[in-house]
Amino acid sequence: MSHILERIRRLFVSDRCEHLDSIGDAFVAGTLEEPSRPMSDQELACAIREFRAAPVSDRTIAKLSHRLTETSMPRHG
Repeated sequence: MSHILERIRRLFVSDRCEHLDSIGDAFVAGTLEEPSRPMSDQELACAIREFRAAPVSDRTIAKLSHRLTETSMPRHG
């Protein structure tokens, strides 16, 4: 499961992220717990709206563009 967090980190976070580190550590240690009260559908919808409304940085766009270009080019070797 920690490999999923590493992929997320590479996509969105260039530096170490304490929050993702703590989640990864909990996966490895087997101590990750579900929240005491899961999000309601309304809370989730609100969080998604907020996320989608947040502006994307030029750095993020450049990084994603580079990754997409890298992926679309044939690899030799």
